[in-house]
Amino acid sequence: MKNNHKLTGKNILITAGAQGIGESITKHFIDSGANVAIHYFSSAETAKQLTEYAMGKGLKAVAIGGDLTQEADANTLVQKAVETFGGLDILINNAGSLVSRKMLSEMEAGFWHKVMDINLTSMMFVTKAASPFLAKNKNSSIVNLASLAGRKGGHPGSLAYSTSKGAILTFTRALSAELGPQGTRVNAVAPGLILGTSFHNTHTTKESAAATTAGIPIQRAGNANDVARAVLFLASEYDGFISGATLDINGGIYNM
Repeated sequence: MKNNHKLTGKNILITAGAQGIGESITKHFIDSGANVAIHYFSSAETAKQLTEYAMGKGLKAVAIGGDLTQEADANTLVQKAVETFGGLDILINNAGSLVSRKMLSEMEAGFWHKVMDINLTSMMFVTKAASPFLAKNKNSSIVNLASLAGRKGGHPGSLAYSTSKGAILTFTRALSAELGPQGTRVNAVAPGLILGTSFHNTHTTKESAAATTAGIPIQRAGNANDVARAVLFLASEYDGFISGATLDINGGIYNM
């Protein structure tokens, strides 16, 4: 990809940065000359490969494992990133999961709270820990990963997931107002059907993907690079005027 010179030398923290969309986001930042702190939960080997790729380009990189539903792990993640770089410019809140499909009639309190913790509470923990370091810059940026499901409500069985992703849209708007005065812009992206990732490989049938793709105006599903480019745009405009916005990445199947 073409180097985005606005990102050269910037210090980036990406949660779940070693799988699916997160892996693509990390690679795009590296190719733009940024230093990367790559959080992982279960993708240690890929995280290691990405750090080696970054260091091979003369960049700083570190892979940090942790369960971000635990506030202590979220705090440690941010601390290790700042220790590695000496500061933090951009936070990408990418960690999240549908976990499994459950209808309302099957919903258990434990499952509901698990999905909310993975998708929303973890984002709050990391952002809370990172905010003071982002504030030390004249300009800094946060990009949150939401979902088309947060706009539309998702397919049957995604009630908890869709609700958590809808909350991220509001979290983004509220946080942009709160952190704006410190020089931190906060935006979100809401991807639609993004094939070739473990998420859809696990939770979306071929029949469902085909039916959804047939309704997309540009007649194709998205891929991880489509999302990564949008994330980099929002992140790199760290001195820009876009804040509190959600960029929809869905091929035109839904807009508002």
